[in-house]
Amino acid sequence: MSRRNIAKKRIIKPDPIYNSKLISMLTVRILKNGKKGLAQKIIYKALDIIKHKTQKDPVEILEKAIRNATPLVEVKARRIGGSTYQVPIEVRAYRGTNLALRWMTKFANIRTGTSMATKLASEIIDSSNENGNTIRKKEETHRMAEANKAFAHYRY
Repeated sequence: MSRRNIAKKRIIKPDPIYNSKLISMLTVRILKNGKKGLAQKIIYKALDIIKHKTQKDPVEILEKAIRNATPLVEVKARRIGGSTYQVPIEVRAYRGTNLALRWMTKFANIRTGTSMATKLASEIIDSSNENGNTIRKKEETHRMAEANKAFAHYRY
């Protein structure tokens, strides 16, 4: 048993402009070297680009993109009797949202484009339309869990 204290879950404050907790979570994912202002500027510019491209509410599109990218199951390595098994486990809602945001920022960063704002905007739009790298990663995670369904009894 661990002797450490259990980490308390921090309360997320909503962002100042859209008053959305999801956007503040995305800000933390984009954040580098503590430059929160720059991260927020990138996100707000991306949301403006989304608004111009789709003519719809950008927060709704972001929510839809994250809903589409959130995995339901993932695999976790578990060591039993000298061999390691990939055991499928259900993903909790908060972790699923975090995974979706992490994948979205990762694949937006890898994308070719001029600025991070345009890359992030196009990744969000792709995810809301159920295509793009983020959705591919989700489907790959689901496929891994499906393939290792036989080891589900090793769950803990």
